[in-house]
Amino acid sequence: MSIDEGSTIGFSTMRGRNYPAIRQFTVFLENRVGQLLEVIRRFEGTKVRIVALSIVDSAECAFVRFLLSHPEQGREVLERAGLAIIESDLIGVELPDIPQPLLQVCTALLQAEVNIVQTYPLLIQPHGRPSVALMVDNIEMGQETLAHKGFTMITEADLEEGH
Repeated sequence: MSIDEGSTIGFSTMRGRNYPAIRQFTVFLENRVGQLLEVIRRFEGTKVRIVALSIVDSAECAFVRFLLSHPEQGREVLERAGLAIIESDLIGVELPDIPQPLLQVCTALLQAEVNIVQTYPLLIQPHGRPSVALMVDNIEMGQETLAHKGFTMITEADLEEGH
């Protein structure tokens, strides 16, 4: 039975384009010259743009984390390449125009006892402002806390428009 059978809402619309989380794709690459370039070249000729990138390197392999402008199409590109992929939800948050914006983000999350696992900047500015992607141990609480404190969330739709 497919997910769409008997449902009035298609699977592709369940998540919604304005779902407040953004998807991160982690791929595992052999640690040798040219591997990253091979993956990045796969997006050439597509509408998919890399909007954030993080690399964790070890002697044997590298973990490459991508945020993509068009995650559905990006996943297809990575799957066609035969890569092992882990998909995770992250919080995208716009940084306010204050002297220490990360201090405000971290303080808000600490007060809610939400732990930050990973963070990295977006290469684009969706609303003309610097933004970061955050992986936290409780995404719902993290989103609720940051929204309550007045932070602007970045959605996947913002990633499409922001480049």
